[in-house]
Amino acid sequence: MINYDLTQIKALFFDVDGVLSAETIFLHPDGEPMRSVNIKDGYALQLAVKCGLHVAIITGGKTEAVRKRYEGLGIKDVYLGAAVKTREYKELLEKYNLKPEEVLYMGDDIPDYEVMQLVGLPCCPADAAPEIKAISKYISHRQGGYGCGRDVIEQVLKAQRKWMAGQAAFGW
Repeated sequence: MINYDLTQIKALFFDVDGVLSAETIFLHPDGEPMRSVNIKDGYALQLAVKCGLHVAIITGGKTEAVRKRYEGLGIKDVYLGAAVKTREYKELLEKYNLKPEEVLYMGDDIPDYEVMQLVGLPCCPADAAPEIKAISKYISHRQGGYGCGRDVIEQVLKAQRKWMAGQAAFGW
């Protein structure tokens, strides 16, 4: 259980590789990296969007399949090729008039370190790098690609009484 006032969270930002997909990728014969995604993470992401949270993807990966997947879930802010993730983070804060304490970021490795030091609620999957675990306020019991996104989103939505709340949950 996350020990943080989740009612103040207005934005959820996620890395992809090692968080929303497993840390192992397959290479297509044409050299394109292929990722697996967790269906329950996807459900929770689209529900968070429907419930009015600002959801963003900030990844160093450049595969257009990633953009298609997350835009298909209703996420408007998908940043590919983000080498210095603090830039996208600061842009999102300004775009949505957010304060750092209103942002949950989930990352798993060194490229996430700097941005995770800026957010109010840094989180990581169970199999994150030790340096990331050391600065995280919450370490999911789930591994990257295996439901850690769902874990944190569900906790936020439950705290905000938006989980299983009718129209958004069931598409009525």
